[in-house]
Amino acid sequence: MLKKAIMNPLEARMGYKFRNGLLLAEALTHPSISLERKDYPFDNQRLEFLGDAVIQVVVTEHIFQMFPDFSEGKMTKLRTRLVSRMALRERAAALDLGSFLMMGRGEEANGGRERSSTLADAFESVVGAIYLDGGFEASRIFLLRQMEDVFADLAGQPEEINPKGFLQEMLQSITPNAPEYELLSQTGPEHSKKFVCRVVWNRIELGSGEGLSKKEAQVAAAAQALENRLWEKEPRRRTIKK
Repeated sequence: MLKKAIMNPLEARMGYKFRNGLLLAEALTHPSISLERKDYPFDNQRLEFLGDAVIQVVVTEHIFQMFPDFSEGKMTKLRTRLVSRMALRERAAALDLGSFLMMGRGEEANGGRERSSTLADAFESVVGAIYLDGGFEASRIFLLRQMEDVFADLAGQPEEINPKGFLQEMLQSITPNAPEYELLSQTGPEHSKKFVCRVVWNRIELGSGEGLSKKEAQVAAAAQALENRLWEKEPRRRTIKK
């Protein structure tokens, strides 16, 4: 178990004091610990699931209030940007969550404390733990405080979004592999063609889109990929066969 002396500095950074310290201990326990300690009572996967939902609600509500003139599509793009693995990893890094994680020795030796997916999962788990410990309002206050600088940037340039560039940056924070765009079809007369493209990454089809040019279709495919986030949702079922 994490000792209280180790947890206090993190609580200070978070600006939140847990009434039930076991919730924070659970949030900081990587699943790899069970590979070495079969009797270990928990890991952070359930809290990660809960925290993801809380983050979605808080960010969605804040965007809705912040940009009253934005369409559903614009709000969706902003939310996707703010709750991406890369964005949550940055929030975790700001709290130095990696230093407080409990994980198996093998996972740690392989760079687990710096891995983007691990840090993003840990941040979601912490949010889930705060929700259970202090309720929705406590988790909302925590999130808005942690994301204050991000929302300030959005207020200045809310529409500065490059779907292709952002998708590539996000995916390459997970692996070095860049997404690839494939032309699926082009139809219509020469002066008014319609192009359909898809974006593929690690043999997973992430999204598709259409446009009046190949570039426009690629941008639409990237935008759909950012909405779908299929690299986080059972990718094996969507693997493209060669």
